[in-house]
Amino acid sequence: MPIPSPIAWNSDHTIRILDQTLLPGAETYRDLDTVEAVAEAIRTLRVRGAPLIGIAAAMGVVVGAGKRGSGEAGKTPLEEIARACELLGATRPTAVNLHWALNRMRRRAERACAEGEALREALISEATAIWDEDRAMCDRIGELGASLIPEGSTVCTVCNAGVLATGGIGTALAPIYTSHRAGAKPHVVVPETRPLLQGSRLTAWELTQAGVPCTLIGDGMIASRLRLGDVACVIVGADRIAANGDVANKIGTYGLALAAKAHGIPFYVAAPTSTLDLATPDGAAIPIEQREASELASWQGTRTAPAGVRVWNPAFDVTPAELISGIITDKGIFRPDEICRSERPGIDRPVVN
Repeated sequence: MPIPSPIAWNSDHTIRILDQTLLPGAETYRDLDTVEAVAEAIRTLRVRGAPLIGIAAAMGVVVGAGKRGSGEAGKTPLEEIARACELLGATRPTAVNLHWALNRMRRRAERACAEGEALREALISEATAIWDEDRAMCDRIGELGASLIPEGSTVCTVCNAGVLATGGIGTALAPIYTSHRAGAKPHVVVPETRPLLQGSRLTAWELTQAGVPCTLIGDGMIASRLRLGDVACVIVGADRIAANGDVANKIGTYGLALAAKAHGIPFYVAAPTSTLDLATPDGAAIPIEQREASELASWQGTRTAPAGVRVWNPAFDVTPAELISGIITDKGIFRPDEICRSERPGIDRPVVN
């Protein structure tokens, strides 16, 4: 069964999204026709995953530019676009793809105005290009990463970095899908990924939709599961990769990396080059989003913790470069210490510790 696309253009270039907060119970689509609605969808995780956030934000700039590409309430077109970028950019601080996409849309708008182009059409073209490029990057990550998965082997991941998180077949799940399509019969161990259960609600759901065998485990079971010795490798996604190779990803990734290191299991990060952030020197400089206490203290509206208890709920953690065996990008597979030596690395060969 095909996995539904998490995002699409409507005929008038407003946006339709699959509301990921309702999966797997309901496959519900929402139309977003204002930049405020797009920002709300990103902030509340109706749209999520670093690459998909970037795509949604780029499309949101189109919505914010207005159907005629002209400013509103006395604002110039570029002022309206700047307002849209500010609103969208404030939604989530950790994923670098968000600001990468918004900066690209802003530059395209400035060029269109300077050269007398039709602004809205130029923005639609740029947002669509960002989406198309992400799809191609996912395919390339899948091709390269599949070489790291032995035939018939078990792979562990965390959170969701598949179709639901990108414009294509995913980042961390792309090598798995590529191997599956080639008949290599991979099996995936999926931690539930508390507190919002993106592993059980999203990754297990889309793998099942795609016919890829998977086993769901609790987050506290990760070390015991890796200790069994049948997991060939770990592949996770990334929301930001610092210049030294440190990686920010969903909370729990660091613990998974420590467990993999303790059991001698290769730990790979899969991400498009748009996730590389040369301006951030190391993991300590990555802003970590703090989410609402209710996400951890409640579940689906039911309080699961005592009233008044203190809650610490970071959405992400940082995995140090020394725990990472290799970073799979659309430009090749790199050691963490070489990933950001240039903005467009050109090595196209596996690197395995």
